[in-house]
Amino acid sequence: MIVVNTESLPGYEIIQSLGIVQGNVVRAKHMGRDIAASFKNIVGGELKGYTELLTEARRDASSRMIAQAEELGADAVMNVRFSTSAITQGAAELYVYGTAVKLAAIEADEPRPAVEGIPPPLPTSQEVPRG
Repeated sequence: MIVVNTESLPGYEIIQSLGIVQGNVVRAKHMGRDIAASFKNIVGGELKGYTELLTEARRDASSRMIAQAEELGADAVMNVRFSTSAITQGAAELYVYGTAVKLAAIEADEPRPAVEGIPPPLPTSQEVPRG
């Protein structure tokens, strides 16, 4: 699954928009981490417990969004955005959303070089049944 925060993807055209997909998760750290974070606020520095909390939340929310896109038969999720909000002290919601789309490779006069992290081209629009 291609997941990008852009409105287009070089070498591909969007042949169908499948709608908005989203994922969210609310995470909380245990009381011990909150106490440690309180002390860190006094002396300064990174609150590693909260960094881990948001990293885990981002991963879980993204997985849920991708699963929803796969259920729709999407090839990619475009224009992905993240949002966070505090639910209560020590707990945060992470919300991710984007547009699930079907893609087709754009025919080029010259072969395009492979780009690391981008899967091989999908069939061209002439090979993809529409409807």
